[in-house]
This record gives sequence, C-alpha cells and structure tokens, in this order.
Amino acid sequence: MNFLSHYYFEKDVNNCYYVLGTVLPDLLKNADKTIVLHPEKLHHANPSVNLIIKGWNKHLMVDRYFHSSDFFLTHSHQLKKLLAPAIEGSPVKPFFLGHIALELILDNLLLTTNKITAHSFYEHMADCDIHVIQQFLSFAGLNDATRFFKFFEGFKKDGYLHTYAETHHIAYALKRICMRVWNNPFTPEHEVAMNKILSDYRACILDDFMSIFKEIEYKIQTVQS
Repeated sequence: MNFLSHYYFEKDVNNCYYVLGTVLPDLLKNADKTIVLHPEKLHHANPSVNLIIKGWNKHLMVDRYFHSSDFFLTHSHQLKKLLAPAIEGSPVKPFFLGHIALELILDNLLLTTNKITAHSFYEHMADCDIHVIQQFLSFAGLNDATRFFKFFEGFKKDGYLHTYAETHHIAYALKRICMRVWNNPFTPEHEVAMNKILSDYRACILDDFMSIFKEIEYKIQTVQS
C-alpha cells in the first residue's frame, strides 16, 4: 500500500512517531532504494524510537495482508491487462504498473471520499523531531542518513500527496514513480491513455474499495485479540 493507505489505519493515532514508522519503510525506499534495514525486533531506551519500530512492524503487517488479498491480486491483474496495450513501447513492466496504479487509486479514493486528509498526514510528519529519527536510523544500522533527510525535507515541503485527490494526476504520479527506474517511461500519448483507463477503473471500484481496508482491519484485530 502507498503512504495514504497506510495512514488510513492510523488516522486516529495521536503520536507522530508511530505514524512515521508506518510509512518509513516506503520513505526510505523512495529516498534511496539501496537502503535495507531490519529493525523489527530491536528495542531502544527512547520510547519514541520504539514507537517508530512499532509503526514499522505495522507497515509490514498491512503490506503482507494487502499483497496476499484477493482484492489486490484481482485488481492489480485487471489493471495490468488494461494498461499493457496503452503503454506499448514503454520500458515499464505492466505488472509493476498495475500494482502501483491500484495503490495510487486507493489513495485517491480515500481522499476524495473524505476518509482521510493529506493535511493531517503531513502534520504528523512535521511534528517528528529529526534527532529522534536520526536515533532510530543509527540504531537500525544506517550510519549516513544524509540522502534520506534531504529527501524527507523535500517530501514534507513539496506536499505532493495533496495532488492525489485529483484523479487526472494519478497517471502523472505513476510517471514520477517510474522515473526512479526509467529515464523516459511514457510518451504524452501513453499518459493520455493511462489517464482514461485509471479514471474509468477508479469509478468501477468506488463502491467496493473500502472492502480491502475492512478486511485488513479485521485481520489485524484478530491477531491482536
């Protein structure tokens, strides 16, 4: 799941470090895909660092339930089939595109149906003390976090997730993600075709998209009870 879909499960949480932990694996991956950390079983003297670790573990749990769900397998496959002919000639793999497209559509639907706000998510990010984050990263084994903090400051300042509420920006968001791997992933014609497909698919799952969030919530509650 993407940033805002992870945040949905923590929308009522009032601790910024826990919320940060639930999206930190993806923030690190976006900052530098070579960063690989495994803090899952660590315990720190600082309670705020431990909340980041707890949030990190929640992220892994949610992703595990999401990626093994029938919802994900069905809709990512359908999007792959729809998008493949629309991006003919692109170096982007249709499977990758279907996966990411579904996650972006879910983020868009959460925003446009007022299940969450991007503003409250960014407030949590802004409330986190950089020194606490540095403590966590050092403890988890990342000695030089310069690239991450440069990315993180830009991520907060840019506020790009606000644009996910605009359905016609989903294809552009996909392009931005793909540009981390490929220099020129799509032509303007590709983007126009993708926009139409993604907009139509969004409308198709509008009435049912919350089922995956309810399913994951139920599984989490079952584990925790």
